[in-house]
Amino acid sequence: MSSIDSVAQKYRGLYLSAIAQGLETVLGQAETHALSYLQFAETLIELELQQRNGKRIEQNQRRAGFPVHKSLDDFDYVFQSSISKREVNSLLDFGFLDNRENVVFIGSPGVGKTHLAIGLGLKAIASGYKVYFSTALTLIEALELAELKGELKKKINQLLKFDLLIIDELGYLPMNKQGMHNLFQLINALYEYRSIILTTNKEFTHWGEFFYDGNVAVPIVDRIIHHSHIFMLGGESYRLKSKLNN
Repeated sequence: MSSIDSVAQKYRGLYLSAIAQGLETVLGQAETHALSYLQFAETLIELELQQRNGKRIEQNQRRAGFPVHKSLDDFDYVFQSSISKREVNSLLDFGFLDNRENVVFIGSPGVGKTHLAIGLGLKAIASGYKVYFSTALTLIEALELAELKGELKKKINQLLKFDLLIIDELGYLPMNKQGMHNLFQLINALYEYRSIILTTNKEFTHWGEFFYDGNVAVPIVDRIIHHSHIFMLGGESYRLKSKLNN
């Protein structure tokens, strides 16, 4: 006669560890609530799916490379009144990802751009999308290194495997000619194929300041703003507010 331990061991042999671990508890619930065979079977598989989904989310969060964990639930819409919770929530059906559209947050340092970008990225991962986060500087350096190795196309193809690319802090530092060329290659490859969330401290009309070449800035801007949701964030810096309150 089979025991709970022997049956659980068989589940482990099939790599159904959540079912194996929760079998005794679910059997007790089935007896207490007189679950049907179908309800019992569904409860077991839901247990396994929940664990696997949790592991998938954790793995994709690590792969995304977020520098910190920033939840949308913690965003202060009272302090940052230039964007509303309703506007942000309108993005959470992720139609912009399915339609290969972009999201752009423009504003001075410290007004919450990165917080919103990471918060949306985490929500996207929880909804099953693959996300990659990088500061603009780190991304440009990685592209330049790949170009020097003759592997720029390979690097861009790796980034295209993600549904959403978050580029943070574009415009804080100027780029050299090769950096501009490499970034254009990436943006061109992403255009209408993958989505971008971009944060920048410069309005599009001022992008020539860090590109040093309007002939490069214009086509990049054109590809980013086409099919995009643009949010202008004003107000004072969160970090300054936090420092003054301490």
